[in-house]
Amino acid sequence: MNLFFKRLCMILFSFCLLFSLTCCGAKKGDDSGKTDVRIGYFPNITHTQALILKKQGTLEAAWTDKCNVSWTSFNAGPAEVEAVFAGEIDLGYIGPVPAVNANVKSHGDVKIISNATNAGAVLLTRNDADIKSIADLAGKKIAVPQLGNTQHLCLLDLLTQNGLKTVDKGGDVTISASSNADIVNLMDNGSVDAAVVPEPWGTTMENNGNATVLLDYDELFLNGDYPTAVVIANGDFMEQHPDLVAEFLEMHKDATLYIEENRVEALQVVNAEIKSVTGKSIDTDVLQHAFTRIEATTDLNTDAVMTFAGISKEEGFTSTIPEETDVFKTEFRQ
Repeated sequence: MNLFFKRLCMILFSFCLLFSLTCCGAKKGDDSGKTDVRIGYFPNITHTQALILKKQGTLEAAWTDKCNVSWTSFNAGPAEVEAVFAGEIDLGYIGPVPAVNANVKSHGDVKIISNATNAGAVLLTRNDADIKSIADLAGKKIAVPQLGNTQHLCLLDLLTQNGLKTVDKGGDVTISASSNADIVNLMDNGSVDAAVVPEPWGTTMENNGNATVLLDYDELFLNGDYPTAVVIANGDFMEQHPDLVAEFLEMHKDATLYIEENRVEALQVVNAEIKSVTGKSIDTDVLQHAFTRIEATTDLNTDAVMTFAGISKEEGFTSTIPEETDVFKTEFRQ
């Protein structure tokens, strides 16, 4: 009996220890009881609201007594999605295509909760590539920032609509992926014939004098009425802190209004934050012209997002097209 009770006590002790560790591991925040709010974003002008909120310390000021706010910068959508899946990011600014991919792979757990910016991408052609129309892209090499991203899917849809196919589909159009900065060099040295890039890279390539815009921001895809950046949220965070999500969306909305009403000042704030993250600011003239091709708006075009989902499935980047009701969640209680 003594041996039995000793074993029973050891089992109970182990259970209690495990329970204690589990509870500690699930606790968010520090000893002050504050909740951690971890936000992902890109140091790009298409993530304008994130840059303004971060630079101005809006969230930190609003939540000084109840939240620890941290920001993590990413250079590509897949890396941010991995961070969300790893439980390292609660809210994130990201492109609509990786957002849909995250929703599919998480079985609806990761959702799009707001729009951020629209359009902001252009199709440019090298001046000596003899490209005067979309039909002239046949047999050409076109660069995009990343395979499977928003600009790539816009290009694939454009080719399909004009009866062109990529090499891997039996056609003669070659698509290659390089960083935006590298695409500028590839265009300048003649290694690619055309490129679909987001701003401010389109304006930069124009200013270099070796490329011309063939399709502007409102001609490339859906007349420019499509998101280039959206806001996503982790399912656990939405479930545990709907009030914080609601408050965040209000501040995101206020930042959008600030951009509309204070364009010059807002772009200065954006540029200052880009410099603090990357070490380099954007030329003022380039920034101002680039932003004429971008619309900062919280209005979410769900049809455009689902169009991206369809293209992504057709091109093999996602395994399925999710139900629209599983992709979006825009109402939260405070």
